[in-house]
Amino acid sequence: MQERPDSTALVSAGHRVTYAELDRLTRRADADLDGADFGPVRALCVPAHKSPETIALLLAAWRRGINTLVPSPGLGAAAQSTLIAQAHGPLSAVAVPGGGATLSREQADPALAEGFRVPDAAESLLTLTTSGSTGVPKLVPIHTDSFDRFGAWATDTFGLDAATRSLSFAPLNFDLALLDVWTVLLAGGTVVLADAGASGDSGYLRELTQHNEVTLVQGVPLLHRLLAADHARYPTVRTVVFTGEAVSEQGLRDAFASCPAARFHNVFGCTETNDSFVHDIDPDALVHPLPIGTPIEGTEAVVLIEGADGARVLRGPGIGELLVRTPFQTGGYLEQARNAHAFLPDPRGGDALFYRTGDLVHRDADGRYFLQGRTDFQVKVRGVRTNTLEVETVLEAHPDVVEAAVVALPCPEAGTRLHAEVVRRDGVSLSSLGLRAYAAKHLPRHAVPSSVGLTGTPLPKTPTGKPDRNSIKNARLNGIA
Repeated sequence: MQERPDSTALVSAGHRVTYAELDRLTRRADADLDGADFGPVRALCVPAHKSPETIALLLAAWRRGINTLVPSPGLGAAAQSTLIAQAHGPLSAVAVPGGGATLSREQADPALAEGFRVPDAAESLLTLTTSGSTGVPKLVPIHTDSFDRFGAWATDTFGLDAATRSLSFAPLNFDLALLDVWTVLLAGGTVVLADAGASGDSGYLRELTQHNEVTLVQGVPLLHRLLAADHARYPTVRTVVFTGEAVSEQGLRDAFASCPAARFHNVFGCTETNDSFVHDIDPDALVHPLPIGTPIEGTEAVVLIEGADGARVLRGPGIGELLVRTPFQTGGYLEQARNAHAFLPDPRGGDALFYRTGDLVHRDADGRYFLQGRTDFQVKVRGVRTNTLEVETVLEAHPDVVEAAVVALPCPEAGTRLHAEVVRRDGVSLSSLGLRAYAAKHLPRHAVPSSVGLTGTPLPKTPTGKPDRNSIKNARLNGIA
């Protein structure tokens, strides 16, 4: 913070915060932490309100060697209390506008912490949660040395320096912040914080990105779709990173047009491993579906396939479940009971731990990997195994479709049937019958959705910007009932 004190560290709500001002906010938060009882493991909960004051509070805690749990600020009080107990942290701190922090002590049941191990400060200073889209959020410690390696890799791969101006679209508690907030600050760049309440407003995002001459944009397809709305152009953007859900071919072409001077990358990873794969996209030689790429330097990937005698390692091209080991991965969840299933010894032999992603991938003869879906996206329709993510990819390839989400619903005859919720482009006359006919040309009969809901409004999203399939499914079930 002292090397370029007058340069801009953060932009928030139209205000610029210099590195000197960020240091002042950090020292003010540090004063409020002074003398507090953080418990035997020195842990603190900091709800991830997206503000300069929260960033300063986290910096102050880390300077003191305090492990911080950073949950979503929208998490319910009971759920947050449970997570705090599991992280062995009796204290919670909320940043105060203008600087400083308000501390409160949680009265959680100590029994909730049984079976949860918290790493010491030399091992980890940050604990994130998974999205919780498939159950209760899991606590994931981000190891300090793993983050240091990630920061070095990202800085080199994306050319980060003091001139970098990143758009921070994802929530502060999401792992994307490791790049577009913390690594950019380490490089001496500027982080432009998108207001969480307006992050779905394409006009707001366009003005924010253009006015602040953003150079780095990272996010899920929703962000890139919003930025490309109304044929907006961003001549200062030099690096575009796609992450999360698969991107449609039209979405890619719209992004190419919006950022004519940018380099484009598809990055694949998860909270447990951070980035694992990268694919550099050539707009003049576009391959779609887009590969997730090849393992980044230092990453090992193994593909497992199920056979009559159990799982075996796939040699050469084929489809199976992806296991990865990265230089950036966590050593395991805080809840020790979860680790035996999620972190496995190298199935080829050896003691190195691989993370079982739950992702199905296709590896081609050139060693490129393509995402096929998730093991939990596999459903049986009329007894035939069907990948709902594959169905979504086909639907989103239709020129009149903006986005699609496919969910499995109970069916008396078939056991399970597929329903697609689809957002159509403005001004088109797309019908559900026409879309099902289109799907039938590209999919086997069992994979064609039996019903399609068409809308002109965006699909509901999770806090990380992905389609909220649980919400879509529940709404449809309630509607049927």
